[in-house]
Amino acid sequence: MHRVLTRSTAAIALAIGAGFAMPAIAQDGYQLPPQDVTDIVTRAPSPGVSVSPDNDQMLLLAREALPPVAELAKPMEKLAGLRLDAATNDRHGTRATVGLSLQDIDSGTVRPVALPANADISDVSWAPDGSRVVFTNTRADAIDLHVLDTEAATSRKVMDGGVNPIFQNARWLPDERLLVLTIPEGRGAKPVESLTPTGPAIQDAAGGEEAQTRTYQDLLENPYDEALFEWLATSQPVVMDADGGNVREIGEPRIYTSVSPSPDGRYLLMEWLEKPFSYQVPYYRFPTTSAVYTMEGELVETIVRQPLADALPVQGVVTGPRNIQWHPTEDSLLLWVEAQDGGDPRVETDNRDNIVAVTAPFSGEPRVLARLEDRASGAFGIDGSDDLIAYEYDRDTREIRQTLIDVTGGDAPREINIRNAQDAYADPGSPLFTYTDRGFSVARNVDGKLLLTGSGATPEGYRPFLRRFDLDTLETEEVWRNSGEQLESVVDVVSDDGSEFITYFESPLNPGNFKLYRDGTDRFLTDFPDPHPELTGIKRELVTYKRADGVDLTATLYLPPGYKEGDKLPVVVWAYPMEYNDAATAGQNRDSPYRFTRIGGYSHLFFLTQGYAVLDRAAMPVVGADPETVNDTFIEQIVASAQAAIDFTVERGFGDGVRVGVGGHSYGAFMTAHLLAQSDIFKAGIARSGAYNRTLTPFGFQSERRIFWDTPETYYKLSPFMAADQIDEPILFIHGANDSNSGTFPQQSERMFAAVKGTGGTARLVMLPHEDHGYRGRESILHTLDEMFDWFDQHVKNAEVEVTAAP
Repeated sequence: MHRVLTRSTAAIALAIGAGFAMPAIAQDGYQLPPQDVTDIVTRAPSPGVSVSPDNDQMLLLAREALPPVAELAKPMEKLAGLRLDAATNDRHGTRATVGLSLQDIDSGTVRPVALPANADISDVSWAPDGSRVVFTNTRADAIDLHVLDTEAATSRKVMDGGVNPIFQNARWLPDERLLVLTIPEGRGAKPVESLTPTGPAIQDAAGGEEAQTRTYQDLLENPYDEALFEWLATSQPVVMDADGGNVREIGEPRIYTSVSPSPDGRYLLMEWLEKPFSYQVPYYRFPTTSAVYTMEGELVETIVRQPLADALPVQGVVTGPRNIQWHPTEDSLLLWVEAQDGGDPRVETDNRDNIVAVTAPFSGEPRVLARLEDRASGAFGIDGSDDLIAYEYDRDTREIRQTLIDVTGGDAPREINIRNAQDAYADPGSPLFTYTDRGFSVARNVDGKLLLTGSGATPEGYRPFLRRFDLDTLETEEVWRNSGEQLESVVDVVSDDGSEFITYFESPLNPGNFKLYRDGTDRFLTDFPDPHPELTGIKRELVTYKRADGVDLTATLYLPPGYKEGDKLPVVVWAYPMEYNDAATAGQNRDSPYRFTRIGGYSHLFFLTQGYAVLDRAAMPVVGADPETVNDTFIEQIVASAQAAIDFTVERGFGDGVRVGVGGHSYGAFMTAHLLAQSDIFKAGIARSGAYNRTLTPFGFQSERRIFWDTPETYYKLSPFMAADQIDEPILFIHGANDSNSGTFPQQSERMFAAVKGTGGTARLVMLPHEDHGYRGRESILHTLDEMFDWFDQHVKNAEVEVTAAP
């Protein structure tokens, strides 16, 4: 049983205050898992695929295997919630796409595209007519702009360095010129940080106003950070021909976060950051100005000047115009959303948001298009129509509503669908999109019917579909549905009416390839090989079982190659908790038995190569009708779900109920620590990149909406750190030393490890240099797998199993 006696709280506080002095431990460097696992991890993945807007060609993007940690170790500037590379003037990251090829859909002919040596391709974008592709190539100290001619399959450099893609990639204008954000000429040298401070960093709270902010990371900290952020993020918009000629500057250099053309090509919506900057919130809450300019750079109208948004309530929004965008099928009509509840989701109201519009010259009174009951969460245009479909979301009921809005006519808004966002079985699907002649994305529309695709969740698993949805009658017509022992989903249509389409096909033996349906026949367009044929014998099954309170639970069961029925295996339970309003949605099946078992990176499924069974995505639902209080029973519900999972492994005969380990990443790590502290049903745990002390995230976490001072007892109870003395099963903590995720800063694992160690528990802490919330470096990933294997081999696989003597 777990340790009931609590070791001295005073001793814990003393250890924390003393900084947890620990003896030096010899470091052996990065370790490797078994060779067969290393071979799989380091293989290059299949190419990425992008279908041209005219559906004639596919762009194949060759991807590199895992980068070395040395790439992650490049100097990084942490500024305003961003991680930037000052050498390239871009976001910090590793190389991914290293090659391009064009494949003709009809003939299957593949033509490689010649690229610079050691190419590092990003920001790929098709021209609306499919004749060209713009992309960037990153060099050691600059970013070049290239344009690919798809007819000739050749590319040329059209800008030699000078691209500033921190906030926006190069984009096509309606006349097929390019709009590019560039580094301003003559911006001066990079700021130099003085070794002698000019004074303290000071922040003020004037009182009288709540300022509830999440625990953001990588924020500005001092005047030097401000100067460096401004130096890196400031850009100069330019317009240029696709061949690089006729370059013309528009407007003045500013910190532009978005510059977008109107569909008629006459105006630019320009949005930029203003001072004062903040040391408390990321850049997207800094003061922002949104204004319309002519293509010649003349100001037409300022739409809004948003002040610093550092005092929003939890899950709140700014007041005034937000999410400003062009209507995709009108010449120059601006749309935006305005909060009617003061931006505070706690306010009870029947009109939370309005969608409004204003046309050129943008100085008139905005016209209200729709008054929404709940918070607006997106909208899209429809090809050949002025109508919009808007989404709104009720955070209490988790209902999502779709409304058809007549923009230029007189018809009242019409609700076309409402459902629980978590009800996978009721998901009607999402529209397939195309591009207008002017390059704007819109939903495909043929004679008033949209083409919808969806996962088609059923109790037996996913059965993706293609449907026509009649906007007049609101009736659906099924064009195609996946069947047979494979998982296949529509990725694009080749004909307007949806009778010809491209799917992504996978099966237990096919790793995933693209397939064309045309003229009553089908054929594969690609033949990507199995990335790990040595794992073909893995058995995969969707399983269901019940929790003690009757809640249906689901999981995906994996058994290793060569498994024989009746063999008892060590078991890994891997999970991530989710909150639900009701048990019916919590128990829905959200997977397919016919999915290809793809294993890569630092996946826990690699345990299958070591003789373990894996119960993956084991449901850990936290069910409660009131989202405000659902976490009050978090611990009881995850323990009950975990017990049900273990009971299932015994009933099915592949587990002995003893040699079971539990693990998870991020919120799953938080869950793992709770399960080891509050139960004795696992032999050991693996907790990766988690948060364990909720008092360090006092303004909410995950879906928790209450703040610490509303319910301190809940924050205390939901902090595994406070129960560290009760963790008497071995726990392995792994964390990226450069974790940028809100709330899961590296200190969380460091303090949790020290608490477990300081109270006599068995633990190990692995801090991965230069790694973020997810791990990318080759050495880091291989080492993580080695640590995970060793930990469970020692504490789970080789654990003693009591044998009951026969009477």
